[in-house]
Amino acid sequence: VLVSIVNGVGVGLAFAAMPALIMGAVPATGSGAANGLNTLARAVGASVSSAVVGMVLAAMATTVDGAPYPTLEGFRVALGIGLAGALSGIVLALLIPRPPARDDATARVMPAPALGPVSPSTSRSTTDEEATA
Repeated sequence: VLVSIVNGVGVGLAFAAMPALIMGAVPATGSGAANGLNTLARAVGASVSSAVVGMVLAAMATTVDGAPYPTLEGFRVALGIGLAGALSGIVLALLIPRPPARDDATARVMPAPALGPVSPSTSRSTTDEEATA
């Protein structure tokens, strides 16, 4: 039960944080496609991993009173495959290019934009009397 709780919390945190990380890593014009690809990869990954674990457990099952049951060795192999996938994900995450570092002083203090001279025609509104004259 404890392993399931830790797994559920980890997956929940990762799934919740991923869209924000993607939005910060891609230009605004590509954010929809990037988040769509993330959703697709999650769905395909969950489907394929479930099928692989099911296949491993079925292939390594033992029969008791005519009913197949997964073995401890089958669970070990399935968990080993999951560990290999997790380690691959860590390596791939470390290979993602990072954005260039910003200077903290520049990030905190933004200079005000320079304003040019204001022309008289744009600095005051036109009244009804001036418009009819």
